Amino acid sequence: MGLISRFTTYIKSVFSSALDKAEDPGMTLDYSYQKQLEQLQNLRRAIADVVTNEKRLELQQAQVTTQMAKYEDQARQALAANREDLARMALERRQNLQVQITGFQQQIEQLKAQQEKFVQLEQRLSARVEAFRTQKEMVKAQYGAAQAQVKIQEAATGLSEEMTDVNMAVQRAQDKVLSMQARANAMDQLIEQGTLQEVGQLGPGGGDYIDRQLAQISNQSQIDAQLAAMKQQMQLGPGTSGQGQQQLPSGH
Repeated sequence: MGLISRFTTYIKSVFSSALDKAEDPGMTLDYSYQKQLEQLQNLRRAIADVVTNEKRLELQQAQVTTQMAKYEDQARQALAANREDLARMALERRQNLQVQITGFQQQIEQLKAQQEKFVQLEQRLSARVEAFRTQKEMVKAQYGAAQAQVKIQEAATGLSEEMTDVNMAVQRAQDKVLSMQARANAMDQLIEQGTLQEVGQLGPGGGDYIDRQLAQISNQSQIDAQLAAMKQQMQLGPGTSGQGQQQLPSGH
């Protein structure tokens, strides 16, 4: 063997040893597993945030519902005291709160749908992470067994330095394939996590001046109907003396 050949063999052996330490399959697989656990934990925190927001909206909705009942009681008390103006004001406030109730309900329903999607995704991701953990431990055990087998065979057969380099190169190639497969599985999970549907903004739409005026007329008609119904229930007259009992408009 010439000088150049011996120098090339030495360089290969040094490079092979450094590469083998840098590409420890156990460390690579453990790192990939930890990253997957982090993604799973992030998803679980997202689910907790959705549930928290949902409960907050439900509490706000309950508060608005209580306030609506209070305004209705005030309207009845005002009519009993012959204060139709106060009764109308109380019903107007109650009508405005009804819009908030509708908005709360829409947001709660969308949060529930988002929570269901997140839970399904978390279940699939948990199963894949557990499967990867099992595969990781199996590969690490196989690698350790292979290393022990190589050392025993080297001691028993007295293989040359060149043959040792070849065997280690083959072992690294096999470990590299397993590492790439593990990385592909991890990327597949991250890609799925990136396809979550975003929740849109909620709330009633705007409108021009005519739309607002028409909506106000509709609200006033509903309030008039509610006042008439309350008068009938409380056995109050329509407010004009000398006239007979008039048929009250039916509410929708």
